[in-house]
Amino acid sequence: MRIEKDTMGEKRVPENAWYGIHTARSLENFNVAGEAMPLAIVHAIVRLKAACAAANEQLGLLDQRRSQAIRGACAAILTGVHDDQFPIDLFQAGSGTSTQMNVNEVIANLAAVQLGGKPGDRQTIHPNDHVNKGQSTNNVFPSAIRLAGILLSRRLEGSLAGLMASFGRKAGQFAAVAKSGRTHLQDAVPVTLGQEFGAYARALEKASARVAAAGANLLEIGIGGNAVGTGINTKADFRFRIVEALKDSTGLAFHAAENGLEITQFMTDMGQMSAALRLLALDLLKIANDLRLLASGPNTGIGEIRMPAVEPGSSIMPGKINPSICEAANMACIQVVGYDAAVSMACGLGQLELNTHMPLIGANLVKSLELLIRTCTMLDEKCVRGIAANVERCRHNFESSAGLATLLNPALGYDRVAALVKEGLASGKNLKTLVLEQNLMSATQLEALLARAFGPNL
Repeated sequence: MRIEKDTMGEKRVPENAWYGIHTARSLENFNVAGEAMPLAIVHAIVRLKAACAAANEQLGLLDQRRSQAIRGACAAILTGVHDDQFPIDLFQAGSGTSTQMNVNEVIANLAAVQLGGKPGDRQTIHPNDHVNKGQSTNNVFPSAIRLAGILLSRRLEGSLAGLMASFGRKAGQFAAVAKSGRTHLQDAVPVTLGQEFGAYARALEKASARVAAAGANLLEIGIGGNAVGTGINTKADFRFRIVEALKDSTGLAFHAAENGLEITQFMTDMGQMSAALRLLALDLLKIANDLRLLASGPNTGIGEIRMPAVEPGSSIMPGKINPSICEAANMACIQVVGYDAAVSMACGLGQLELNTHMPLIGANLVKSLELLIRTCTMLDEKCVRGIAANVERCRHNFESSAGLATLLNPALGYDRVAALVKEGLASGKNLKTLVLEQNLMSATQLEALLARAFGPNL
């Protein structure tokens, strides 16, 4: 152990720890969630620290030697080699001060060693005076949430694109597979399996657009605004220099906040992203349940599609295969809805110049994004790509469906078709058979009628 000292006194810190006394105190104080702040938030703070060091050097507020050491420490952290040095519990002070100081201390100690010092050497690199120069947790932490959110949302858009493409390919592959449509879980007018899958692709396309729109608002950041957004104790150009450095390092079009006080107090942009993720989760939930229904049976259910088998479905029933991927996706989506409920409440619970629920907002937003990235990839690779149509079952259900009556109605009249439906229910014969048996239409005429209903694909 080594002894470190701060304004509250002395404390023992593990000799091999890159963090310092503030982190040690926080580890004693906070152990509610039982899990650490997501690394996506930590790494986003580190990126901001590097940008702030560059800005401070440009403004003559930090000497080149210290600036380079700080940025070198940041680069080392972003490789992931020091990920175990960020253990602060998720539920902590509402602005995220413990995590922010944890990052400051790790950077300071790594930088101090680069400059010939040792961990805890505050004379060489001070976590507050040098690493945190011109910054406050109140602007660093929400800016980190925005940075982590936009980086992860871009990954989500890529994952979604793969899933959309798979549904699009299936829509083309199944374009000529006629089946019964269903409303209220009852037979309705006929559709093609391709049309169903095309609807899934379009729904996800719209969901992706909502995520992208929410991401655009996260590009406005309040870094450099200091405690309440006024930029107190900083030079006027500080926040703009940080943003330029951040743009250079990420390639993203960040811009300084229009109103520093607003962006410090209001977390609504994060809430918008969380809401977009919830809507995506609801779409995925609906799609996964549809797939489960369409694959149900396979002999006693709908059985119109076959999903790839990924594992034995039962420990007691040999040969049983379950829609496990869709069920896992369902649970992930339900969790996202829960995360959003917490984010929404936290966004509305700010007081005066600060929202004091930022760790929860940031963590839940990151968790939702990461869950959905993995869920979309799983559904794509483990389920949708391997779906096959049970063409015979689709055709049988279509021809047996009472929905066929709707297509016959314009040609034969409402009363005649109603009588056929009653006769079919009594005899067990489908409408197609009855129409042909009673010479109400020829086979050619009936197929032409169906072709017009489905369009050029049939």
